[in-house]
Amino acid sequence: MSIAIKHNAITEADYLAGELLSDVRHEYINGEVYAMAGAHKSHNIITMTVANLFYNYLQSKPCQPYASDMKVKVANNYFYPDVMVDCSGQEADYYTEFPTIIVEVLSKSTRQHDKTFKRQAYFQIATLQEYLLIEQDFVEIERWYRVDEKHWEQTVHYLGDEICFSSIALTVLVEDIYSRVKNEDMIAWLEKTAQQQNQVANVS
Repeated sequence: MSIAIKHNAITEADYLAGELLSDVRHEYINGEVYAMAGAHKSHNIITMTVANLFYNYLQSKPCQPYASDMKVKVANNYFYPDVMVDCSGQEADYYTEFPTIIVEVLSKSTRQHDKTFKRQAYFQIATLQEYLLIEQDFVEIERWYRVDEKHWEQTVHYLGDEICFSSIALTVLVEDIYSRVKNEDMIAWLEKTAQQQNQVANVS
């Protein structure tokens, strides 16, 4: 999620109609509209990478991945997750109420909002099975997964770890998600990997 700028309150119907005409995306929270500001390059790279991983894996499966421009409706609120997977089979043009996976890419300005308010809102979605929060400035992925109707559990993943999206039976490496991101953690990881490969080549 990108940082949002608050605007005046409007009705839900006016919000939905306005989004069809607006060049700027807005989230609708408790009757108020928030314009979404532009995202950092790393944010866009991670979003595209995760969306592509889902897209390539799900091409022959019924689940549908979405990136950035598809809204999710929670009660009377509307959010723009960075990435979603919808396995409901329900047809909707502009928003879904039935996501299976939601992914948010974090920044300093949005971390608290995504980890608290949005998480609490998303957990109200009956179909949601997994919620991922991906840091862009360093390598850390927080995965929440549904245990039963009322309970969620959390795992945290770093470079060298695998992440299993159990709801769609997909396993990916953390470094694959960050493969094109040049933050300090990834630069150090790539240098270490290159050194290890050179040592193996020299031994051979």
